[in-house]
Amino acid sequence: MKLVVAIVRPEKLSDVLESLFRAEVRGLTLHRVQGHGGETERVETYRGTTVKMELSDKVRLEIGVSDHFVEPTVNAILSAARTGEVGDGKVFVLPVEKVYRIRSGEEDQAAVTPVEELVPDESRDTAAGDSRHRH
Repeated sequence: MKLVVAIVRPEKLSDVLESLFRAEVRGLTLHRVQGHGGETERVETYRGTTVKMELSDKVRLEIGVSDHFVEPTVNAILSAARTGEVGDGKVFVLPVEKVYRIRSGEEDQAAVTPVEELVPDESRDTAAGDSRHRH
């Protein structure tokens, strides 16, 4: 299991989320953050120390995935977040020792696998003469 952490431009968030959805990546956590990397050019001297002064708005995504989902997840992020300009962001892949799903107590692989919601079979209701179905 891995934790994929991506720092991307806020204006690329919709593209990244769509790309992740197409790659069947369903669960994630999103944070609005600030930071700087190579894109910051403005420096000032403060008490004899040179300091980068501007922080850029970024979005941090955290996605827990099973090992076989790492590559599709990273590729979905890279393809959607890339502009080719300095400041596109980073993707980190970190090892995860243990995962627990709070609701069910499932662990590890079962805890990072999306839960399929059961959809009621409407044909059963109509066949049984259920008058509650919608027309």
